[in-house]
Amino acid sequence: MPDPGTLSPFLQFLGAALVTFVGLFFLFPSLLGVARLLCLYAIVQEREARVYVLFGKVLAVIDTPGLHILPLKLGPMVLLVNFFGKCHVIDLRLDQQYLRSTPVNSEEGAPMGIGIWYEMMVSDPIAYLFKNADPRGSLAANVGNAATRCLNNLPLSGMLENRHVMSETVRAEVSPRSEEWGYSLGSVYIRKVHFRDQQMIRQIEEKVVNRLRQVTSAIKQDGTNQVNIIASTAEQQAAAEFARAAAIRPQIVGEALRKVSEDSDICEALFDVLETQGILEGKASLTLVPGERGLMRDLLAAKDESPSPRPPQSIR
Repeated sequence: MPDPGTLSPFLQFLGAALVTFVGLFFLFPSLLGVARLLCLYAIVQEREARVYVLFGKVLAVIDTPGLHILPLKLGPMVLLVNFFGKCHVIDLRLDQQYLRSTPVNSEEGAPMGIGIWYEMMVSDPIAYLFKNADPRGSLAANVGNAATRCLNNLPLSGMLENRHVMSETVRAEVSPRSEEWGYSLGSVYIRKVHFRDQQMIRQIEEKVVNRLRQVTSAIKQDGTNQVNIIASTAEQQAAAEFARAAAIRPQIVGEALRKVSEDSDICEALFDVLETQGILEGKASLTLVPGERGLMRDLLAAKDESPSPRPPQSIR
């Protein structure tokens, strides 16, 4: 049997560990739950606001991040908030929305659609809660109405080019109204301007395609003309050079023959060579016979002059 005196510290350690476990996992969460139920404390996150309302009256608005002891700030009435009042948690982070194809008309009467992207954030939590039942939807409607009111009857070229000016105009129109509802309007940007009439879109596409075809054919014809001009110029220059060469050739040949004729031996040898070359290049037949044999020469000459035999004909 182990000595009881040696087990007492171990048993004390086990008892302390058991009490700590029960306290951390059961008693402490229960105490925190009771504290939250009685609104004894609140943890406010970044870009967050809490509005405490009791019997239709706003007790306090807390928007500073961190841990707050509510009885020290709101008084003893805060203990009744969860039973007879309400705590509104409002997100103060920057939000954004995109309105697609807001209808407007250009000065020329073309039906246009404008896509508006804008940013907003809650600046006054109390006004956001109590001055408008749907502040986000009201802000979107206000932005759309301001775009229709301010951008109607603008020139079509201005709508397609001056988006920055249109964005500033819409923002200046919407900002004062949005502040009354607790919303602070941020950046406003016209992202897209397009035609809403499908028939007009098809007509514009056809005109663009026809114009592209005309430009392409004009470029092709101009290229063909340039090539023809270059080719005709080259042919003209070549013909001029050939004519100049043909005109100069007799002079060059005559000068060469003149220099050759100065030496009789070279001249005779040259003409002999030319005569021999002409005989070799000609189609006449040449027969060489021994000298001083008259009869054989006559026979060979008579053989060459004999007519060619006719092809045999059929006898009917």
